[in-house]
Amino acid sequence: MFTRINNFEGSLNFILFLKQIGLYSVVLASIFVLDFFVSKNSLTKRSSYKILLFSLFIAILPVTIQIDNVLISNLFVLLAIRRIISLRSNKDVKKKLFDAAFWIGIASLFYFWAILFFILVFAALFFYSINNFKNWIIPFIGLLTVIIIIISYSIIESNQFTDFNNYLDAISFDFATYNVLGLIIGITILTSLGLWTLFFYIRNLKNKIKRQRPSHILIIVALLISVANVLIVPNKNGSEYIFMFAPLSIIMANYIESIKEKWFAELFVWILILTPISYLAL
Repeated sequence: MFTRINNFEGSLNFILFLKQIGLYSVVLASIFVLDFFVSKNSLTKRSSYKILLFSLFIAILPVTIQIDNVLISNLFVLLAIRRIISLRSNKDVKKKLFDAAFWIGIASLFYFWAILFFILVFAALFFYSINNFKNWIIPFIGLLTVIIIIISYSIIESNQFTDFNNYLDAISFDFATYNVLGLIIGITILTSLGLWTLFFYIRNLKNKIKRQRPSHILIIVALLISVANVLIVPNKNGSEYIFMFAPLSIIMANYIESIKEKWFAELFVWILILTPISYLAL
């Protein structure tokens, strides 16, 4: 919250302060949702590493909580991932598919390229071997529901159909905006450690319980989708990296938990802790 207030331009009044409290609550809700579905689906051991890592990622790239629409969109994506991962129980499949697609549709209203996570729904259908043809149609119904809500609101509010061109976003591969020392350091640290831990995460998949293996594969798919999001978004300011934080925190937490040398695990965490502190010397 203090990061947002310190970067706030203009006078801060009571209404704006309440807004900052509300957005701070979005950050907390994101952490709670992450902790809930990770713990419930045993994606890591019973530790708090995923919460610690998620929080450290925000400290390393504080811009990720300074853009309101991206912050809110990420919360809805996490709600969608929670429903997608829970498909492994094979209970209430249709309801979970609808909910996941619906949340992704809502997320895309705040940040268009969050729509890429729609791919994750079909990846879950494939990896969980949900072969009923009707189940492959339900996600489109969930997305269509969001579109109908938008059109209905537009007709009621302005007596005209929504111009969906206002929601569509362009594609850009211009990374010049990342040429800021703080962003370069943060992105380099996260990318380096992320690739290192991803290698071990993939290598250890065969050691996972067979019925849990698809869930871990979906975490990798979610990470790849978030990387694709970073590559194509037109307004690259660093905030788009927040979509990587949840899958990356799960992958890194698994790696830290698997390290037998305690000193190396502590060193790994200390690198992440010292990175935002080093910004003070810049």
